[in-house]
Amino acid sequence: MKLNGLNHLTLAVADLDRSWDFYHGLLGARPHARWAGGAYLSLGDLWLCLSLDAPEPGSGYTHYAFDVTPADFPAWAERLSAAGVGVWKDNHSEGDSFYFLDPDGHRLELHVGSLQSRLAASRSQPYRDMVFFDQEAC
Repeated sequence: MKLNGLNHLTLAVADLDRSWDFYHGLLGARPHARWAGGAYLSLGDLWLCLSLDAPEPGSGYTHYAFDVTPADFPAWAERLSAAGVGVWKDNHSEGDSFYFLDPDGHRLELHVGSLQSRLAASRSQPYRDMVFFDQEAC
């Protein structure tokens, strides 16, 4: 028995129109359904639900990262910067990343790379007390 990955991401939003414009208009999420209290969209294979509610984004490192190709990263970073989105962190890790906020303060990231590229970089410069497990052990 195992989990198969992320099924969907639901974000509480204070203003559905504003969040619709952000996720569909600015980020290009594909719309599937919308109603008075929410919307269903997708970004690649990610099912994204916007739910009208009181957003309470955390102040820790919890965030949601969207995959982007190396060729598209500069244009995406420029598009978001030009739109005046808030930036919540500078990138200090492997792979290009742009850390930004949605209109409700949810922490988002555009990221170039994969788990495999991060592990390769970490093997050459491991974090403090980092331990690696081979695939057979998992």
